Amino acid sequence: ATTAAGSGHPSSCCSAADLVAALFFSVMRYDPKNPRCPGSDRFVLSKGHAAPLLYAAWAEAGLFDKADLLTLRTLTSDLEGHPTPRLPFVDVATGSLGQGLSAGVGMALDAKRLAKSSARVYVLMGDGESVEGSVWEAAEIARHEGVDNLCAIVDVNRLGQSDPTMLQHDMEAYRARWTGFGWQAIVVDGHDVEALLAAFDQAAGTKGRPTVILARTLKGKGISFVEDRPDWHGKALKKGDELDRALAELANGLNANATAPEIRRPSGSGVTPPPPKALAPPSYKPTDSVATREVFGAALVALGDANPLVVALDADVKNSTFTEAFGKRFPDRFFENFIAEQNMVGAAVGLAACGRSPFAATFACFLTRAHDFIRMAAISHAYVKLMGSHAGVSIGEDG
Repeated sequence: ATTAAGSGHPSSCCSAADLVAALFFSVMRYDPKNPRCPGSDRFVLSKGHAAPLLYAAWAEAGLFDKADLLTLRTLTSDLEGHPTPRLPFVDVATGSLGQGLSAGVGMALDAKRLAKSSARVYVLMGDGESVEGSVWEAAEIARHEGVDNLCAIVDVNRLGQSDPTMLQHDMEAYRARWTGFGWQAIVVDGHDVEALLAAFDQAAGTKGRPTVILARTLKGKGISFVEDRPDWHGKALKKGDELDRALAELANGLNANATAPEIRRPSGSGVTPPPPKALAPPSYKPTDSVATREVFGAALVALGDANPLVVALDADVKNSTFTEAFGKRFPDRFFENFIAEQNMVGAAVGLAACGRSPFAATFACFLTRAHDFIRMAAISHAYVKLMGSHAGVSIGEDG
């Protein structure tokens, strides 16, 4: 597919191919003909440049014809270079690295606290993107919330775009970092399917904290002249001898005795919220003088009363933005993110992907920290509402 397109990231797909195969054809519960079936496990490809791998998995599952894979990156195809929710099996747009785990936190919170569903959330990340601070914002919140239905997978293939990663294949250093953040960390050979299945089974049986599977892999796995080579990032193989040799080597590595994959189906959809009702009108008189942020807090409570899908997110300023009133009224629908604005917006996107109507509020100047999350939320067509008070234009009474 990448050769036909003349661009893409085949080496990044190869390193994670065994991870995705194990997930899609032994671990995850979903309907291959209805990707958004309620109660399904959710998968987020945080390393969005490996999109051809995601597309291949869904084609193998039978959602669309495998021949369509060869339309990758063409103008009239929805199979873009990075995944977007234009596709029915993509919940959030990815590709701007370091954002997938935050969305996964929002999805896990929805399943655990709101939908009361047994659905699990899997987020496949690259080792290079784990340098992003937003990853550790999400890791901290996930531990605090105890979302044991969240499983991150880090594809530790050692190589970044231009240089090797800082830790390369130091798996014990990765384990120490994630363990230090309170996660269960499992180090595994990312090309040993039996070991992967055992790790996913251990993750599913763990209660009270999230799990990260640290998979040691090789970039370009299965192609001898690409494998673990630093100069193949983002390069498609050339048509002719180069492609033919690669395909022959990959075919030679297949298990001739492999059985047909088994796709597990969802077990239940969880709690269905009641329908919305009419919104109560405001009680203010035209002559009343009320702070706009206070009015926002009151309006948010009124919206929460009217619509059970409305949820609110805060970044440790709820007593200034007046979202604390919503939190007191609807504690199960209020999500405290502490001082982590990027994760707040990313988690809101994840909640929106699950059908919620999130309102995220903080001081306006702090929202600029999450600018790229807001950009990707727009690409995701995520139905999120962001409120910024205290714009900081002056340093008077709170700006």
